[in-house]
Amino acid sequence: MSFQFNSRFDCLGGGGLTLRIREKAEGDGVLLPFYYYDILADGTPVGKISIRIGDNFHAYYNGHIGYEVDPEFQGHGYARRACELVLDVARFHGIKRLYLTCGEDNAPSCRTIERLGGRLLEICEAPREYFAWYEGMPRQRIYQLDL
Repeated sequence: MSFQFNSRFDCLGGGGLTLRIREKAEGDGVLLPFYYYDILADGTPVGKISIRIGDNFHAYYNGHIGYEVDPEFQGHGYARRACELVLDVARFHGIKRLYLTCGEDNAPSCRTIERLGGRLLEICEAPREYFAWYEGMPRQRIYQLDL
């Protein structure tokens, strides 16, 4: 049976931001099903965010939410507000706990995750079995966010 996306999440908004669906992908056993959005601030594209649904070995190191804010728009809280908007998508799909991750030295992402309420579980080396592992990969900060 294929993953069931809900079209009511194709456009999310609040706090001056709009998330507009860019892609929905069912996943493949390694990659979880995900919703992928453009982040718009007052109609201007400022970045992207994805929410991955489900759980597996890779989600612990990859995280359930991935975001990027274009350099010229960083420092305005867009990542945190976009993360807050996708939490309802996770709740709808029955997720009770999310992993959020970032490189050990990525201070802006650490602040974003901590402001969301993420609790640091560990700082670790990702194992070679992790699908996105690469030589020289920085140590990862693994956070848990309980919904």
